[in-house]
Amino acid sequence: MFELLKNLGSWLVAGEQWTGSDGIGHRLAEHLQYSLLATVIAAAIALPVGLLIGHTGRGAFVAINLASFGRALPTVGLVVLVFLASGLSMTPVYVALVALAVPSIVTNTYAGMSAVDPEVKDAARGQGMRGHQVLLRVEVPLAMPLIMTGLRLALIQVVATATIAAYVSFGGLGRYVFDGLAQRDLVQVLGGAVLVAVVAVALDLALSGLQRVLFRHRAA
Repeated sequence: MFELLKNLGSWLVAGEQWTGSDGIGHRLAEHLQYSLLATVIAAAIALPVGLLIGHTGRGAFVAINLASFGRALPTVGLVVLVFLASGLSMTPVYVALVALAVPSIVTNTYAGMSAVDPEVKDAARGQGMRGHQVLLRVEVPLAMPLIMTGLRLALIQVVATATIAAYVSFGGLGRYVFDGLAQRDLVQVLGGAVLVAVVAVALDLALSGLQRVLFRHRAA
């Protein structure tokens, strides 16, 4: 075990391991691109849905169950299916990652909106606010902690799952995992897994810090 950890440390700090198209720097940039773009697309889809059903109270059953269905889809199977249908492109990877991220964002956004006290909304309407003003000025700010939690969960899931890009011959940190398995190189497999975990933790801490700053300023 000690020898394995020693070899892993040597693998991670080796200068040649960080340069070139197969280097950690390049693979890390690819992984972040896949993860962040997929999360942004998922948020663009899921946030309006969660806000709408939370604000109106309509369609919640259908939306939540569809989101849960998306969570239950086998990610690798979905990648292979879309890959066979669309050909050699990144489309299947993004489809799978977006499908994975949408449920967390929809359910947490809806939960946050549902948790807003109806009396607070009634008071806002009593002050003359229209529906969209109540949504943007009252409901969204109060629901924001749970919305941010959904975004954090979605991003962590996407970062961890973006390794599947390597399954269909694309890049990212998953390249080390799949190439290492093919070559029976345990150090490379472990190195890829450690890098993915570090990226997921770093992004979660970054979003957590952003959330604290935003709510500190709002409280002030």
